[in-house]
Amino acid sequence: MSAQPANARRGRGRRPAAEVRAGVLAAASQILLRDGLSAVTFDRVAKEAGSSKVTLYKWWPSPGALAAEAYFARSERTLEFPDTGDLRADLITQLRAFVRWLKDEGAEKPMSELVGAAQMDANLAHAWSESYARPRRELARQRLRIAQQEGQLREDADLDIIVDQLWGACYHRLLVLKVPFDESIVEGLVDHALYGAAGRRS
Repeated sequence: MSAQPANARRGRGRRPAAEVRAGVLAAASQILLRDGLSAVTFDRVAKEAGSSKVTLYKWWPSPGALAAEAYFARSERTLEFPDTGDLRADLITQLRAFVRWLKDEGAEKPMSELVGAAQMDANLAHAWSESYARPRRELARQRLRIAQQEGQLREDADLDIIVDQLWGACYHRLLVLKVPFDESIVEGLVDHALYGAAGRRS
């Protein structure tokens, strides 16, 4: 009797680690956006992703850290930063996408929960900073840096302050003031950040 091929004996075999990780992040982000941060547990994510809890414990120090990375993975394509050569238009496009992500795609409540929980959970705080906040900030800085090199911003313009003025205003309204906001604020935010509120000095 002839031996079976090796791949027939092994069956499908193990999935590549990158595929497993992507599946886990997709499952975690779905749970997060649908049911909130407290629903993101290793048990539930492993079950929905068809993975093992051992794998999740190996890759993430806590469910909160997993949720933070999943939030970034889910938002990354939605919040891509355009570069059309027109800085004002690109900032407006990106900020409108950010507001829609929060308001229309269900990300507002999970984001508030993640930021709040990060104040008490060191693993989540680190994951939020490294997986979401810093990468998002650097994408904005890169676009502003290009505009600076092209002469659309002053050479001495502080790029971090511009980022704070734009996205910080959204986070302040959402997390501190807890007041409604929508896309109608976007053009005003961009124009104030780029051109200032005061008239020209004589």
